[in-house]
Amino acid sequence: MNEEIAQFDLLVDAAWPAPGRAGDGGWTYRHAGGVTKRANSVLPLGERADLPEAVDRAERFYAGIGQPCVFSVGMGASPGLDDELGRRGYELVDPTLVMTRPLTGVEPAAGAAVEDRPSERWLRTWWGVDGGRHRETGEVPARTWAERILGGVPAGYALLDEGAVGRSVPQGRWLGVYCMAVEPHARRRGLGTGVLRTLLAWGRRCGADDAYLVVTQANTGALALYEREGFTVAGRYHYRVRS
Repeated sequence: MNEEIAQFDLLVDAAWPAPGRAGDGGWTYRHAGGVTKRANSVLPLGERADLPEAVDRAERFYAGIGQPCVFSVGMGASPGLDDELGRRGYELVDPTLVMTRPLTGVEPAAGAAVEDRPSERWLRTWWGVDGGRHRETGEVPARTWAERILGGVPAGYALLDEGAVGRSVPQGRWLGVYCMAVEPHARRRGLGTGVLRTLLAWGRRCGADDAYLVVTQANTGALALYEREGFTVAGRYHYRVRS
């Protein structure tokens, strides 16, 4: 596996860590009660001489825990996997852009602070915007699974009391930006921009040189914001889900 090509697959996996993990060669089976595809999918890195059999084993693993088998197909994905999944009837969903920018010339927003853990206010804001798409799948509530993911790695949490939040994860020279959310009543007031700039300035103080984030191609509003703030496309990935 070319580490330079696969670096964003690995960075995203580390910044959004699934509490449940199992390995099969260079593949990782991730599961977190169904909360986000990222934490409930196969991360399939590296060459596989046994590709069809490896897919069979992944399908059996997820069937065994009562979840659909989903693959995250990024720049470091096993060669031939996307075609194999297409032949099996897996649908390509959520094409996603990886965007980057240097951490220069950024200043925090007035009134925004970055804390080392999410407050209840932060969690309510983020979950109020993002949580509705995660259905309850078992005895453990979906928000509890989400909090386990958030707590799996050191991160900074920015909050603007008007109703905007974001999360950033220092990863060596990189700063990963996640969980950008603005409550509906607070949109179109520049709050998302303020949170983003606050996170970037904090990352610079933490020693990072560059920032990255991921955004689905369909999220045109967020994409426009990130482009205005100097982010450009550095890579892409998508998911394959059985149709």
